[in-house]
Formats: sequence, structure tokens, C-alpha cells
Amino acid sequence: MLWSRHRHAPWYLGAMSFAESSFFPVPPDVMLAPMSLANPSKAWRFALLTTIASVAGGLFGYLIGYFAFDAIEPWLRESRYWLSYQAAVDWFGRWGFWAVFVASFSPIPYKVFTIAAGALSMALLLFTLASLIGRGTRFFLVAGLMAWGGARMEAVLSRYVDLLGWVTVALIVTGVLIFQ
Repeated sequence: MLWSRHRHAPWYLGAMSFAESSFFPVPPDVMLAPMSLANPSKAWRFALLTTIASVAGGLFGYLIGYFAFDAIEPWLRESRYWLSYQAAVDWFGRWGFWAVFVASFSPIPYKVFTIAAGALSMALLLFTLASLIGRGTRFFLVAGLMAWGGARMEAVLSRYVDLLGWVTVALIVTGVLIFQ
């Protein structure tokens, strides 16, 4: 909450959003929510900044996967992200665009999917489009809920954010399976 009121908070938010999409473990929601709560009139601006920086970071993750996967693979195998990476590879084989969309919206580690998309040479336009739609939806939803619901919404969101993310994933996967 302290950082959210700092005069450089938007820069911190942008940097965190970029880094989280390719290598940093903390999601930008932890800054976006309090910033939107503290300054509701700027919530949409914060959501846009978070979306653009996150997608740019996702493109950086894509480049890591595309050009440097061999260099990071040993570390990835030893990290807690290896199983997620293997799941991402499987999802790409089945759902492509939808895999990136679900990962960009849900609590699934998006960075794993950005690297996997590059390593598997996913079409860059589809990757970018899925990332923009998914990340934008997520961050505008968080900012909008904070601006609208205030401190009470923050408490509810922090308690149920993972559950909401997994319910959304289940709904999207069900929809994709039904309409395939």
C-alpha cells in the first residue's frame, strides 16, 4: 500500500508488470489493486499501463524461449516451474491461442507460457493477441473492481482471487471443449 502512493508508483507498476511476465514471481495485481483503490480516478490508466507492460514482458519471455531456451532449460528443470512448463507445452499442442489466453487471465504462471510459446515458435501475432485480450481483461477487471468496490472489494478479492481464477479457467476450458 505504501508503494501504491509513491510518486513513482506507476513506474514501479510498469516494471513489475513487465518482469512478472517473463521471470519475476510476484504478480502486478499486488500493486495494481492498491493503486486503483487509492486513486480510483486513475484506475483505468493503471490497468492500461499494467496490460501494456505485461504484454511487453510476455514478448520478452517469448524471446527468451525462442532464442535462449537451451540456456535456461537446466535451471527450469530444477525449478518449481518445470511441471508448469510441461503442462504449457501440452496445452499448446491442444489449444494454442486458448492456452495463452487462459494463462494470461488465470493464476497459472503466465511467464511459463510466454517462454513455452517462444520455445515452441507459436505464431507471434496469435500470442500477442491472446496476451492482450487475457491480460487486459484481468487487469481492467481488477482495477475496475477496486475503483468501484473500495476497501471491501479488496478484502473479498484477496480472499477469493485464486478461486475466481480457477473457476474462470474451468469455464473457458469447458467452452473451448464444447465449441471445438
